[in-house]
Amino acid sequence: MQLEDYFEFLDPDDIRIKGHRIGIDDVLYYYLEGYSAEEIAATFPSLSLEELYATLTYYHGHQAEIDAYLARLEAWREQRYQEAMANPSPPMKRLLNLKAR
Repeated sequence: MQLEDYFEFLDPDDIRIKGHRIGIDDVLYYYLEGYSAEEIAATFPSLSLEELYATLTYYHGHQAEIDAYLARLEAWREQRYQEAMANPSPPMKRLLNLKAR
């Protein structure tokens, strides 16, 4: 089995662990915060240690590419957040008003 066989490359900005809806970015977020594979496994009990180590190995083998991938995801999420804040839905407006009080 090749390392890439552990993943589904849905598009350039959506890489998932095969058989799961969990993206490699979800796992790498914890890893880059200093969590061990065993600690990450406690957060994602549906992932095996084999799948987690495959994700970490893939990251280390493609670090520049994956770091760019993570930066694109972060920029996309920030853009979506800013758009939502600029034009909040009615329920969001109510929550913002409650928070402001």
